Amino acid sequence: MVREFKYRGYGLEQLQEMPMEQFLNLLPSRQRRSLNRELSHEKKVLIEKLRASNGKPVKSHARDMVILPFMVGKSLEVFNGKEYLKVDIKSEMLGHYLGEYATPIKKVVHGTPGIGASRSSLYVPLK
Repeated sequence: MVREFKYRGYGLEQLQEMPMEQFLNLLPSRQRRSLNRELSHEKKVLIEKLRASNGKPVKSHARDMVILPFMVGKSLEVFNGKEYLKVDIKSEMLGHYLGEYATPIKKVVHGTPGIGASRSSLYVPLK
């Protein structure tokens, strides 16, 4: 049994046909406030590029852009501070920020300590 996606009681098709003002009322207050204030130049450029894209990923630095219904099914490359990470937009991502899916923090992986790094490392056998 496949469960149909619903965002606050509306299906994806209904959300895509819905006027933007009505969709904004469904969003949480922080996202609604971000979109009600005037969009920055880079957000406007991102929206234009996404509407014109034909399957090619669009590169963007706009990590604070809220994912809107027309973006579902598109692919983006979001800058994380070092590189562009590919993000495929799914319906479950509606209302979240792009930056949530391109984390700038990598897991810390420690190597083995060198000789003299601590008292116990004096007894680490050399290869």
